[in-house]
Amino acid sequence: MRILFDECVPWPLHRELPDHQCQTAQELDWNRIKNGELLALAEPHFDLFLTSDQNLRYQQNLAGRSIAILELSTNKLRRLQAAAKLILENLASMGPAEFRRLEIP
Repeated sequence: MRILFDECVPWPLHRELPDHQCQTAQELDWNRIKNGELLALAEPHFDLFLTSDQNLRYQQNLAGRSIAILELSTNKLRRLQAAAKLILENLASMGPAEFRRLEIP
């Protein structure tokens, strides 16, 4: 799966997702782009947008999007690393255009 990390998701998390192709918005020089435009840019190139932005679903119209979005409840790296198996399970079960919020213990 091709995953775009939002700038609020810690990059070291990609080490927990070894079977996925991960890139950051910063790496693509998309870090100054607002979320609506960022999602539009990402759709042709990525399968999933990984974010911890708790307001994304309220600020953006997600209807009609083809990219899946996984919203993590935190951006604390240690908690995310501890929940790596849970994150991987969710990635494996998500479909195109699906929005899912994942509560990280």
